[in-house]
Amino acid sequence: MSWADCFEQAPDDVTVAEIREALAAHREASDAGEDSNDETGAASDPPEPSPTRIVADADVLAADCCLDGEARAALDLLRQHSWTTLVASDRLLAEAEAIIESVGDESLAADWRDCIEVWREPVDQPAGDHPALASAYRGGAMHLLAFGDELTGSAAGAALHNRFPVSVRQPDAFTLLFDPESLYEADLSGEYSGPDRDPRA
Repeated sequence: MSWADCFEQAPDDVTVAEIREALAAHREASDAGEDSNDETGAASDPPEPSPTRIVADADVLAADCCLDGEARAALDLLRQHSWTTLVASDRLLAEAEAIIESVGDESLAADWRDCIEVWREPVDQPAGDHPALASAYRGGAMHLLAFGDELTGSAAGAALHNRFPVSVRQPDAFTLLFDPESLYEADLSGEYSGPDRDPRA
C-alpha cells in the first residue's frame, strides 16, 4: 500500500472542522473511560531533542489522509526527506485511525494505518498523557503540528517551552518556515542535495 493508493480512497467532502469535531468527541469518550487504547507502564527516557524529529497531532494526521490541503503539504515535506523522523505513540495513531474511520470508512483507516506504521518511529507514552505532547517529549521532537488552539495558542506555547524545547505550529505555518537546506546543513553537517524520497511511495 502506497501513500498515493491511500489518498485515492479519501472522501470528497470532509473538512478540517469535521476532523476536529471527531477528535474532540473521541478524546471526550477516552476521558470518560470508554477508550481501550491507553498505554500503560513506564515510558523510556526521551532521546536528545532534534529539529529533524517531528510530531503531528491526530487531527493533522487525519487531515493528511483525508484532505489535499495544508496538513498534506506539511507532511509531504517530511515524506520527501528520509533524514526527518515522524514520531508517534500507538495511542496517537489510534486516535487518528479512529477519526479517519469516523469521517471516512474502516478500509481507508486500515490502509492509512499500514502506511503510517512503516513511516513513523514509535515511542512509549504513560497512560493519561496527551498523545501528541507525550510523543513529542518522549520522542525528542522539536516540532509539533496541530490545528487546535489548545496547543497552538501563545499561552500553551509558553507553558510548553518551560518543560521541553518544542515549537507548536499550524501545518501551513510549518510549511512556510520549514527550510530543509538550512536544517540539513546545521543538524546533519553536510551538503543538502534536495529531496531524496517520493512522498507518494
